[in-house]
Amino acid sequence: MQTTIQHQNQTFKVDLSQPIDISIPLTNTDKNPIAWYIDKPVIEPVRFGDWIGKVSEGSSSTNFNNIFFNPHGHGTHTECLGHITRDFYSINQALKQFFFVAELVSIAPEWQSEDWVITKNQIEKALAGKTPEAIIIRTLPNDDHKLSQNYSNTNPPYLEDVAAKFLHDIGVEHLLIDLPSVDKEHDDGKLAAHKAFWNVKDVNELNEDARIHATITEMVFIPDEVADGSYLLNLQIASFENDASPSKPVLFSILNSKF
Repeated sequence: MQTTIQHQNQTFKVDLSQPIDISIPLTNTDKNPIAWYIDKPVIEPVRFGDWIGKVSEGSSSTNFNNIFFNPHGHGTHTECLGHITRDFYSINQALKQFFFVAELVSIAPEWQSEDWVITKNQIEKALAGKTPEAIIIRTLPNDDHKLSQNYSNTNPPYLEDVAAKFLHDIGVEHLLIDLPSVDKEHDDGKLAAHKAFWNVKDVNELNEDARIHATITEMVFIPDEVADGSYLLNLQIASFENDASPSKPVLFSILNSKF
C-alpha cells in the first residue's frame, strides 16, 4: 500500500505494506541475545496453588504469563538520558514523536589500542554531508550471530565519543546501532559516547542544553539485503515509565525522493 507522507516540509512516498523490522524478538530461550552479565529472560505462566495459567496444562482457559526481562540486556531497546542521570527521566515522556527520516550506514569498526572502534571520520564519510534526524549504524561484518550473541565480557565494538559528539553537532536526534552499547563494555563508568550524544555535562545536575528528547536504540539487527540509504523510521516503544523500553524500530523504503 503506497502512501504519500509529508514530513518536515518534504513530501515522499512509502509502501506501508513492506515494513522492515530491525528489532530482535525477546524469547526465554538460550538463543535470546544477552549483555551485561545477566541470565536469559523468563516467560512463565502464573501459578496459584494447583492452578497454572497455561491452556495446555488443562487448568486454565487462557494463557497468562509473567515476563521478567531487562530492557538494556535482553534485546532491542530505546533509552533516554535518564539512563545515566541521577534524576529520573522516562523514555515514555522523552519520545513523543515516532516517525523520522533515517539514514542507514554500514561501517567496519577500526582496530585501535586493542579495541574495535567506530570513528567520527567513518561516520562523517558514510553520511556524505547528510544530516538526518536519525542514523542507523550497521557494523561489519554482519551476520545472524547478532540475533543470539552473549556479549558479556566480550569487549564489543563501540562508538568513540568524538563520533557521538559529531552526531550531536549535526543535529541527529536518534541514534540506532546493532551493538549492546555505544560505549565500551568496561570503561570505568565514563559513558563518554552516551554523554556526548545527549550533551550531558554533569549527571548529578542536568545542564539546560542537555538533549532530553534525543534517544539511543541499541541491539538492532539489519539484514544484509537491506541496502544503505534513506528510510522512513517508525520508532515504536512500549509505554514504560523507565529510562528505557523494549522497542520495535521499523523502516520503510522511500520510493520517490533522495535525501
